[in-house]
Amino acid sequence: MQFNEFLNNLSNYEPGKDIEVIAKEYKLKEVIKLASNENPLGTAPKVIQTLKTYADKAHLYPDDSMSELKSKLCAKFGIKDKELIIGAGSDQVIEFAVHAKLNPKNAFLQCKATFAMYEIYAKQCGAKCYKSKSLGHDLKEFKELYEAHKDEIKMIFLCVPNNPLGECLNAHDVKEFIKIVDEDCMVVIDAAYNEFASYKDKEKHLEAKELISQFNNVLYLGTFSKLYGLGGLRVGYGIADEHLIKALYKLRAPFNVNILALKAACAALEDIEFLTQSLKNNFTQMTKYEEFAQTHNLEFILSYTNFITYFFNEKNSTDLSEKLLKKGIIIRNLKSYGLNALRITIGTAYENSRFFEEFSQILKG
Repeated sequence: MQFNEFLNNLSNYEPGKDIEVIAKEYKLKEVIKLASNENPLGTAPKVIQTLKTYADKAHLYPDDSMSELKSKLCAKFGIKDKELIIGAGSDQVIEFAVHAKLNPKNAFLQCKATFAMYEIYAKQCGAKCYKSKSLGHDLKEFKELYEAHKDEIKMIFLCVPNNPLGECLNAHDVKEFIKIVDEDCMVVIDAAYNEFASYKDKEKHLEAKELISQFNNVLYLGTFSKLYGLGGLRVGYGIADEHLIKALYKLRAPFNVNILALKAACAALEDIEFLTQSLKNNFTQMTKYEEFAQTHNLEFILSYTNFITYFFNEKNSTDLSEKLLKKGIIIRNLKSYGLNALRITIGTAYENSRFFEEFSQILKG
């Protein structure tokens, strides 16, 4: 059987390893997962109660207008419902955007090390990829690349903050860069981790309403998978000028987000105490990872997310990750990004202590 040629040069996305699979494979009683940037505090109490309340409604199709969640998100961001689209994770909205805009005759721009699905989705459309030489977002280099290939580039991805590195652009610099971009080029601002960056540094905060009011070619993305603790239910959203959202809706299948996910997202927005606790835990524990890196002479990037990335010179990240797996600790090896590095999700105090204990022994050899 023959398939489309673009599949020949397309890599699979590599998700984090599953706890139960690793426990069974290595015969472990306890496995700690610090690989997929999930909320280590689990699921908000209000969400758990909501899921119990609506569990007996799972046989019903969801409200396809998603009116309840839309109303809450519109109130949160100060936007109109015509400026909002909800997807099964923000990556589904990325897929909508890419298929709406890219084709084999044009190109997209991204930094060297960023969320893998940008390139995977774009290459499905046959689009050409331009990447910065710098690992992260060097906007001077972005500007040079864009101006050199302006006729081709019809989409630019800015991951603010950036996954898997953790670095983050200032909001002012993002807006200044967008000013040089032609209106026919869509700028996708992936703000999946922006709540963390905003908490740590107000200069990193991106205001969705301000962005789409000023630029009609901007698509702002948010998710419930990280801070809100709903990674297993898949809910994300896109905010943009209504003409852009209208185009994306033509690619959305009916009932693309299930009834329990929609109800859970509504409840997650209301549990402010859980969100505050999650942010405080993240950055309190983050300092311990920075101190560990300094003590062991590890290179790292100052992170504005819920993870930290360690870089290695002499040691091999694949070997290190395998040794951690055998100890029952799952982290993310970044070899698939071409990096000799490990990305570690910030966990609970207990999980982090386990990591430090085991990893210090592994580093000693």
